[in-house]
Amino acid sequence: MPQLISVPNLSTDVRIGQTFPLGATVYADGVNFCLFSKHAEKVTLLLFDRPNDPAPARTIELHRGQNRTFYYWHIFVEGLKAGQVYAYRVDGSHEPEKGHRFDPDKVLLDPYAKAIAGKDIYDRKAAMAPGDNCAQALRSVVVNTSVYDWEDDHAPRTPYAASIIYELHVGGFTRNPNSGLSESKRGTYAGLIEKIPYLKELGITAVELLPVHYFDPEDAQPGLTNYWGYSTISFFAPHQGYSAADDPLEVVDEFRDMVKALHKAGIEVILDVVFNHTAEGNENGPTLSFRGIDNRTYYILDEDKSSYSNYSGCGNSVKANHPVVGGLILDSLRYWVSEMHVDGFRFDLASVLVRDTKGVPLHGSEIATANIIWAIESDPILAGTKLIAEAWDAAGLYSVGKFVELADWFAEWNGPFRDDVRRFVKGDNGAVPALASRLLGSPDIYYRQDTDINRSINFVTCHDGFTLVDLVSYNEKHNEANGEKNRDGTNDNFSWNCGVEGETDDPKINQLRLRQIKNFLTILFFSQGTPMLLMGDPVGRTQQGNNNGYCQDNELSWFDWSGEETHSDETHFLRGIIALTQSLSLFLEESLLPVLNFALPRFPDENEGSDGDGQDGEELVYKPLPPVDEAALREMYLKATKDLPGSCVVWHGVKLAQPDWSYTSHTLAVTLFHPGAEEILHLIFNAYWEPLNFELPPLNDGLIWHRLVDTYLPTPLDFQEPAIASPVEGETYWVQPRSSVVLMAK
Repeated sequence: MPQLISVPNLSTDVRIGQTFPLGATVYADGVNFCLFSKHAEKVTLLLFDRPNDPAPARTIELHRGQNRTFYYWHIFVEGLKAGQVYAYRVDGSHEPEKGHRFDPDKVLLDPYAKAIAGKDIYDRKAAMAPGDNCAQALRSVVVNTSVYDWEDDHAPRTPYAASIIYELHVGGFTRNPNSGLSESKRGTYAGLIEKIPYLKELGITAVELLPVHYFDPEDAQPGLTNYWGYSTISFFAPHQGYSAADDPLEVVDEFRDMVKALHKAGIEVILDVVFNHTAEGNENGPTLSFRGIDNRTYYILDEDKSSYSNYSGCGNSVKANHPVVGGLILDSLRYWVSEMHVDGFRFDLASVLVRDTKGVPLHGSEIATANIIWAIESDPILAGTKLIAEAWDAAGLYSVGKFVELADWFAEWNGPFRDDVRRFVKGDNGAVPALASRLLGSPDIYYRQDTDINRSINFVTCHDGFTLVDLVSYNEKHNEANGEKNRDGTNDNFSWNCGVEGETDDPKINQLRLRQIKNFLTILFFSQGTPMLLMGDPVGRTQQGNNNGYCQDNELSWFDWSGEETHSDETHFLRGIIALTQSLSLFLEESLLPVLNFALPRFPDENEGSDGDGQDGEELVYKPLPPVDEAALREMYLKATKDLPGSCVVWHGVKLAQPDWSYTSHTLAVTLFHPGAEEILHLIFNAYWEPLNFELPPLNDGLIWHRLVDTYLPTPLDFQEPAIASPVEGETYWVQPRSSVVLMAK
């Protein structure tokens, strides 16, 4: 209990308080408040009677001698309960050149606030301009998290190998009027509960929610809204804009209702968390919390301490490896797991977290020792949760592979998977070797033998970039609606419009686009690793070529529920391949699949094996390859695959066991074996613009190939369940242009 000593010159209902826990903690007879600020000279607690009151009903100045222990400011106020609205004013030196930006005119949020009030009165400009902003400021709310009834809730703990992740925007998922929900539930946690049956039917095992930490929707170009939510204000409070409730305490419970309902359906909840920067932006940004409480503690500053190191591309960078700030991050993660029951986190721009307090990147053993990444993955409360790094930052620190190499639990968004698969399906030269690596879990990136290969999170699309239908409909980005003259968003999309930019009525182009979409989905779900889908991709959601919809809170970004009917082909295909791959032991493997090699002549690379050296305009003339005895090869293949000791793969090209790794190749085939489960699959990918006749591997023991997938065929023949799959006659299979085929031995 907090100490009972009264503070001099204050009301008798005020005690000294204690330094732990940080934030506002409810006790039977009142609330303890604790705030860290090393450089503050004065702290004042503001207590409001109602969430939107223009001024506090009571102010309590903390006594520096009594209410400050080390750098922790603390006080206990008797009689307060959950639901109490509060905030701080913090005074100190205003010397930007020294990194101090104290401003007693600004009303500040508690960094540990579990709920936030004031969204209807909040004005970002008032927090940026000089003067008192109390009447337009957000406020913290005291929460007692121990009173919620979790019933029999338990974490699904789905292993990566059995996981299908669905990246989802809570607001955009149900905000469209055609969602079929009441207006009060659209775009809310409660609305998401109503759509759980859709996620179950699709085969989803985890939703990865775009930021739900309370964020600043006003952090966008004038007239637009920060829709994605990568503008965090509080690391503990759920965003009230996604709630059907007005009471901040009910917002917390509505979020927990959603988690509990998803768990009952066997679906995990992963939060996209933004610990790399905050909504306060650069030196011209608003003073909302951290800047006004202790700017030098919370942010990485440049050598000129009046400006911020901007490794996030959003104006500032959180000093994650400062002990106090790292403690805040850990406390936030622990809170969301222990009190809100979430199952994991995707760390936005996680490479910022592997920079030291001066912004210098940590290297090698430094990453695996005393720093915030090590602390997160070694924390017992977080043990067993999914920890996923977006392993790059906006300042060029590209760490894909490093989180898996140097940490034992972190997984990663596999950015090269996205880019290399796009390049292959598009038809780029030189894409086949990279595709082979991506199909087998990217062993060129994730080469540790003692770890789960499914820590590679594979994706073709995500919130940042083109949707799947736009990926096959646009050559260029079209972001004019964002108000930045199309300068925002990446230019490197590896997309192809199939002949016409944007929507078209040409049936041939639309058929090709549908086929390309199915090719992407086939590669995604028949690759080793954990697949992730983007919200709306199964039903043809388009952003009309906008590849940076962060500020588009409208039907451009929302899920279009009419797509369930208009895009039934994609839905049939996707549900089928998800159910199939989830049922196969081949895709539950946690180790790299070894490659069974054949001693065959390989196809020469672009400038290899020629009679001339290609200099001074000399035309390259390739030496002919030695002939292959086809009958002997098939006999050797049968013998080699008859009694395999374990799971493995064999690469092919158009010819059996002769993959074409050349620069101009557009084809690849692979046979996957799982002897223990008696599973044999043969995958064929033809990104060439002409049909090709692929030789099929021979089978032992009377087995024959059956067609599960052929993306060239119309629905329902494009996917057939194994029980009704069509047998394949002969020793070859004609694969049509830009098509994928999956065969199963039965």
